Amino acid sequence: MQNQSRARAPLERSLNIVSQVLEKAVKQKKSSPPPMMRQYDLIERVKRYNPRTSEALLNRAYVYAMRAHGEQRRASGDPYFSHPLEVAGILTDLKLDDATIAAALLHDTIEDTTVTRAEIDQMFGKDIGALVEGLTKLKKLELVTKEAKQAENLRKLLLAIADDVRVLLVKLADRLHNMRTLSHMPPEARRRSAEETLDIYAPLAGRMGMHGMREELEDLAFRELNSEAYAVISERLDALEAKNVGLVTEIEQQLTRKLSERGIEADVSGRRKRAYSIWRKVERKSVGFEQLSDIFGFRVVVKTVAECYQALGIVHTTWPVVPGRFKDYVSTPKQNDYSSIHTTVIGPSQQRVELQIRTRDMHEIAEYGIAAHALYKDGLGSPTEMLSRESSAYAWLRRTIELLVEGSNPEEFLEHTKLELFHDQVFCFTPKGKLIALPRGANAIDFAYAVHTDVGNMAVGCKINGKIAPLVSELANGDEVEIITSRAQTAPPAAWESLVTTGKARAAIRRATRAAVRNQYAGLGRRIVERLCQRAKIVYSDEKLQGALPRLARPSVEEVMSCVGRGEIRAADVVRAMYPDYKEERA
Repeated sequence: MQNQSRARAPLERSLNIVSQVLEKAVKQKKSSPPPMMRQYDLIERVKRYNPRTSEALLNRAYVYAMRAHGEQRRASGDPYFSHPLEVAGILTDLKLDDATIAAALLHDTIEDTTVTRAEIDQMFGKDIGALVEGLTKLKKLELVTKEAKQAENLRKLLLAIADDVRVLLVKLADRLHNMRTLSHMPPEARRRSAEETLDIYAPLAGRMGMHGMREELEDLAFRELNSEAYAVISERLDALEAKNVGLVTEIEQQLTRKLSERGIEADVSGRRKRAYSIWRKVERKSVGFEQLSDIFGFRVVVKTVAECYQALGIVHTTWPVVPGRFKDYVSTPKQNDYSSIHTTVIGPSQQRVELQIRTRDMHEIAEYGIAAHALYKDGLGSPTEMLSRESSAYAWLRRTIELLVEGSNPEEFLEHTKLELFHDQVFCFTPKGKLIALPRGANAIDFAYAVHTDVGNMAVGCKINGKIAPLVSELANGDEVEIITSRAQTAPPAAWESLVTTGKARAAIRRATRAAVRNQYAGLGRRIVERLCQRAKIVYSDEKLQGALPRLARPSVEEVMSCVGRGEIRAADVVRAMYPDYKEERA
């Protein structure tokens, strides 16, 4: 009993300290802040996914950080400690290890208090000390331009990640909480933070496969940078959701039942899309808000890869399929490890519905991205070791860091890294190194027309990264594309119009095919007119016809010939316009 009492004593003392600090903070504030998470609540959240968590470590980090920040306040007036505590809470949602949670609690202590790295090392060990110092290095720089500031922040972030990628996970959680509480900052600071979030942190979260975090960061930044558009889209989403009350439940129940009938145990969940994703679709497809309809997305989570494809078959036999909206990222995962089958159907009430079908393991990767490899895994290795073995997103980070070490000015580095960060665009190169930006999903035909309309019209093949490939090959970031042309091809196939993504390519193909058809009719008309002139023993010349254009009310010789070929003008009328005395032969 005495041993048990001695073991409980440190914990009881810590709890008393926490209570005293919290009570003092509340008394000093005129309006009570939202209640902060207690350390036992935080520990319980960690224990849900890591039963072996070190309660003593997390309790010690909680108390140490709270005492270090003392009476510091955020712009909102809340105790400053509420921020690192919320960051730690976000990381428990990602199921991260004890060291990362502790580092999150401590991440502002070196920068904003009198605490030193040596003290962190002594109290919590060098692993946590290195994490906290890595986060300390990421504080603001006063640089001249927005681009330089963003570039240097990104450089610092990646250099810190070079030692431990968990620094990135804490930094993303830190940015997310700061964006959630942005309203208390001055307008200019809010704008800068939102711009950097949209330009750097949200794409980086996406590149790491952390799609939920990316979506929330995008929405929060969008609301700040374009509040009117955010309000309009949100209102439209609310109206559509109200109009389709019960649709989500109906689809969830119907699909769950049909899958169960085929022996497939699945979790089916639906949700409406976020405002920023709708905004990007409006911008990309140039549609009006009133045309928005496909606002619901559903996830079907099954046990095996085989069941993914079985579920796809059931979906496609239950509702009509929307053509051109199927993507199989199971057989070919994205570079950030994302795997799912995407399809769109016409659901009940003639509503477009998007579905993602995946296994539970795929769902974990889709939700947590790179963090899924760093989360607690019962003694299977350190988070960094797990990452290096399992994550291609981590491999991308390592390659980017290697490029960074080679050195370049900040703006050049930012431009290079954005090639990999932004997923709504692909950046490819000509053999001479010219950069061509295209929307995601673009193929080599789009690339050819982006280089020059004539190159597109005469394209007969291509090489991608030095290898012969079909012109319809979808392009990826960094591809070098060489277009093979032939002067023998005077116009592109009309079918290309349905294969391209860019408006420029589609318009050029349409113009070229119309011109080709017009030329065919003009050639036919010319042969008809010349044959008639030969029979009438009359000399034909373009110069003669040019002088007769006013009488035919046509702007050019080619237009006259095209009209003859289409049967809109009789050949005899053309000859008579050139030679008024011409007598038409009677059959």
